[in-house]
Amino acid sequence: MIKIITMTSAYLALTLTACSKEQMTQPVQADADNTTEQSQTLRIAAAANLSDVLPEIIAGYKKDKSLPAQEIEVTYASSGKLYAQITSGAPYDIFLSANQEFPAKLAKEKLGKINSADKTIHQPFTYTQGQLALYSTTKSLQGLNAATLNELLMNESDSKITIANPELAPYGKSAQVYLQTQNIYDALTEQKRIIQAENIGQAFQYAHTGNVDYGFVAQSQLTAMKATPEQFYTLAPESYPPILQDGLVLSSTAAATDFSDYLRSPAGQQYFSAAGYLAVD
Repeated sequence: MIKIITMTSAYLALTLTACSKEQMTQPVQADADNTTEQSQTLRIAAAANLSDVLPEIIAGYKKDKSLPAQEIEVTYASSGKLYAQITSGAPYDIFLSANQEFPAKLAKEKLGKINSADKTIHQPFTYTQGQLALYSTTKSLQGLNAATLNELLMNESDSKITIANPELAPYGKSAQVYLQTQNIYDALTEQKRIIQAENIGQAFQYAHTGNVDYGFVAQSQLTAMKATPEQFYTLAPESYPPILQDGLVLSSTAAATDFSDYLRSPAGQQYFSAAGYLAVD
């Protein structure tokens, strides 16, 4: 079973309470085909942009590993929010960030304190590379190219453009840097035309519902919804900082390590490629 949790302000209190209750429960005796660790719930903190592809990967993992009873609980939010929750003690087993910064911080500064009972400090691993795209449901982007993109954004003086919060969301940071290198970010900001979303999921919703004219979103979101060619333009990967997404194993459970290995395996990378990401070695 896969459980999906959305982040709320009360999440930490709830998860810590749940954790305390679980500690009072006697473990179930494992059978010959499953270890006790595999029968425990695997808790994953995942960046919002993974909400489309991760359920498919989890289903493939459970099938390939013959673990139909393995419970996997996923919480989706911005990488920054998840980082804050983890440093506050939220009991996750794996952190899948949308950037490299937050896993590196945890590994270097926080992980030893968070897992005081586990002296093993795992190292971050890159599991995929994201792609940035411009998306609109109110304007046609058919035939758009790198040269005409800037003209489109600047010439429509009444249009609104959304990006995810650059301080919390790597896709938002890459979108901000892209606009800055094109020398149009300051002008758009002064004209109050940039609408900041909390994370890449919210940025997509703003654009998808037509609340804004354009949205810098994840290509994976567009692949998942089977967007038509006139609805989006995929930016060249070299035109913005690479969105390398790193993960970090936060616990010593065998299931956490096994799942992180699966993400980087050929089978796991096939899911990412099909979902609009760039495969990594």
